Amino acid sequence: MLPYNSSCLSTEVSDFILNCFVRSPSWQHWLSLPLSILFLMAMGANAVLLITIQLEASLHEPMYYLLGLLSLLDIVLCLTVIPKVLAIFWFDLRSISFSACFLQMFIMNSFLPMESCTFLAMAYDRYVAICKPLYYPTIITDQFVVKAVLFIVARSTFLTTPTPILSARLHYCGKNIIENCICANLSVSKLSCDNVTLNKIYQLIVAWTLLSCDLILIFLSYILILKTVLRLKAKGAAAKALSTCGSHFILILFFSTILLVLVFTHIAKKKVSPEIPILLNVLHHVIPAALNPIVYGIRTQEIKEGIRKLLRRVVERCK
Repeated sequence: MLPYNSSCLSTEVSDFILNCFVRSPSWQHWLSLPLSILFLMAMGANAVLLITIQLEASLHEPMYYLLGLLSLLDIVLCLTVIPKVLAIFWFDLRSISFSACFLQMFIMNSFLPMESCTFLAMAYDRYVAICKPLYYPTIITDQFVVKAVLFIVARSTFLTTPTPILSARLHYCGKNIIENCICANLSVSKLSCDNVTLNKIYQLIVAWTLLSCDLILIFLSYILILKTVLRLKAKGAAAKALSTCGSHFILILFFSTILLVLVFTHIAKKKVSPEIPILLNVLHHVIPAALNPIVYGIRTQEIKEGIRKLLRRVVERCK
């Protein structure tokens, strides 16, 4: 598969070409199948989890509502990124329209902080459940979930919307070849004829502020949870308390580890292949999405029981 030629355009850019793994074309062949499997897993597992939470009355609790929100965000992020990447891998459909590119950029920039903030809300839920159990029914209510969702959406949308707007307002009169599989802000804006310093500074400040603050608060909540658990004297109480937030902590590790590796490879990009950050960026949109519902389904008895009931209903209707 030959790379596209990076020729300059004499007119205003109306679409872009995603130059995906052109330095390592063999990557497309061995990545296409596992990426397709991960995508189907993410879509299927999250859909089953959402349906289970919707239909099973015992799961109509704040903790599971937040988990449902996380599944919904995962589905949107996957659908925004992975089908286009697979279209490039399978059919060499590299072209993406100007509007579609900036729509993809908006969703990626806003939904990733939404996921991070959802993890923070889930961490607070576990903190109250373990550290202040007597107050849990009065603090973590359906009203709390509504307020949390409104805050998550408003914060991320308000702070991240300027990123694609700033990029879309730039004058694109030169190359239209994006050296990436997705319309990442920095990959797109560097094609502009204008000065992009403001774009870079704004994205850096917003990304680090939102994600780092969320992760710091999440791990602080777990430090407080651990201190509380270690003070429990009843037999088996510590193990039971930790098991209630084990699934959540595993999901945060998936989310933060891939994100941190992606950041460090960007920082050390002169020492690693330029394809590595691109690969990690793609995988970050599908691996956590595929693993999140599976981890919760395996470790949470209520969800396992809800899925069993759902499967029984399906089997009975098929008879």
